[in-house]
Amino acid sequence: MLVLSLHKNLNLAFALLSLVAGSAGIAFADVAIDACVTQHTISYPSLAGDMQSLCGLSSSIGALLGFSLSGFFVHLVGTKVVFGLLSIPASLVVLVGILLRESYMRNFSYKTVKEKFVDAIKAMWTTLKRRDVWRPCMYMYLSLALGLHIHEGMFYWYTDAKEGPSFSQEVVGSIFSVGALGSLFGVLLYQNLLKSHPFRDILFWAQLLCGMSGLLDLVLVLRINLNLGMPDYFFVVIDEAVSRMIGRIKWMPFLVLSSKLCPAGIEGTFFALIMSIDHIGLLSSAWSGGLVLHMLKVTRTQFDNLWIAIVIRSLLRLIPIGFLFLIPRSDPNLSILPSELLRTKKGNDVLEPENIEMASLVNSI
Repeated sequence: MLVLSLHKNLNLAFALLSLVAGSAGIAFADVAIDACVTQHTISYPSLAGDMQSLCGLSSSIGALLGFSLSGFFVHLVGTKVVFGLLSIPASLVVLVGILLRESYMRNFSYKTVKEKFVDAIKAMWTTLKRRDVWRPCMYMYLSLALGLHIHEGMFYWYTDAKEGPSFSQEVVGSIFSVGALGSLFGVLLYQNLLKSHPFRDILFWAQLLCGMSGLLDLVLVLRINLNLGMPDYFFVVIDEAVSRMIGRIKWMPFLVLSSKLCPAGIEGTFFALIMSIDHIGLLSSAWSGGLVLHMLKVTRTQFDNLWIAIVIRSLLRLIPIGFLFLIPRSDPNLSILPSELLRTKKGNDVLEPENIEMASLVNSI
C-alpha cells in the first residue's frame, strides 16, 4: 500500500501486482488465525460458536471503523494518502504475529517435509470424500453462488443524480458503516440466541429472510418509499442494516460448520480449502450478477431494468432452501467428524491447542 501511495506515475501492472501482494498477505494472516481457531474448535467443540462469534465481532468492529472513516479520508486527503494509511493495519498484523506464542522446534529434519506434505494431501482427500463433508461444502457453494451480486448496479444508482438519490462518497460510507452495525448486531444475535440451534433450522430462516430482504431494494428503486413518505437516506440505512444483519446470521453457521469439518493436523489448510470453495461461490455470484446486468442493459447511467435484476436475485436466493438436506442435522455443540480424524497421527490424543498446524511438516523424527 505504501508503494501505491508514494509513486506518482506507477505502472498499471505493478500497481495490480502490489494489490495482489497486499491481498495475499491478508490471506496468509487469515489462514494462520483460522488454523488457531479451528484447533481450539477440535479441542473444545462446544465453544465453536463462541470463538466464531468473537471473530465475527472483531471483523464487524473493524468494518465499522473502516466504513466510517473511508469516505471522510478520501474526501479530505485523497486516495493516495488513504492507500498509505492502509499500511497501518498491516503493520499491526505484523505486530500480532511477533507477539503470538508458538512452539519452537529445535531439532527437525527437512527430509520429512515431503512425506508430511503427502500425508496432508491424503488426509484432505480422505476427508473431502466423506458424505458429511462434501455435502455441506456443496450447499455453501450453491447458497453463495445463487446470491447474484448486483451491488455495482445499486452503487451507481445510489450516486446517480437523475434517477437515483445522488448520494455523495461520504454518505455512501456512512450507509456502509450502518451496515457494519447491522452485521455487529447479527453476531450478537447469533451468539446469544441462535448458536445452540441446529444448522439446518438457522439456515432455513436466514435464507428465507435473505430472499425477502432483497425486495427492500425493489421498493427503493421503484421509489415506493417516497410515496410512503420515507426519505431515501433513511430507507437505505434500514435496508443496509437489515441486509447485513441477515447476511451475518447466515454466514456464522457456515463458519462454525466449516471449522467442525477440519481434521486434526491440517486445520488451517483444510479451512482455507473450504473458504476457497465459498469464495468461488462468491465469484460465481459476481460473474452471474454482472452477466444479468449486462443482459438487462443496466449501466452507469441506465437503470430502467434494474428492478428486474432485483426480482431475479430475490427469487434465486430462495432456491438453496430446497438443498438444505445437504446440511447435517446435528447438535452444533458436538463434533461432526469421527474421532479418528480429530486425533494426531500418533493416534493417542486430540491435537493440543499449543501446537501450530505447519509445525507438523517439520516435526522431528
